[in-house]
Amino acid sequence: MLTQSHANTLAQAWLNAWNRHDLPDILSHYAEDISFTSPFIVALQNSSDGTVHGKTALAGYFAQGLAKYPELAFQLLHVVTGVNSLTLIYTSVNNLLAAEVMELNREGLIQRVQAHYCQP
Repeated sequence: MLTQSHANTLAQAWLNAWNRHDLPDILSHYAEDISFTSPFIVALQNSSDGTVHGKTALAGYFAQGLAKYPELAFQLLHVVTGVNSLTLIYTSVNNLLAAEVMELNREGLIQRVQAHYCQP
């Protein structure tokens, strides 16, 4: 079971890496076999299913996003915990409200993500 304290620590480290645009640090939170689904993948990579698989593909997608949104800065609003999972609710690019559901593996790395966005 993921504690609120551990989830908060993970969320803050993840957010700090993104706000520094530090791609290696961002990627350090993800498992090698990551499955990441997002509407932004559909838009940025012209992908019909909106999913990237594997850390190498994820690195390419994140690098593309950082290049497209050089002013990117996230503001964390809430961290919600579950059993080996957490949901981060934050303000994302273009002032969108984001909710990312993250499932963790046994090592505590993010193994699966479902990202959701809406206008606030």
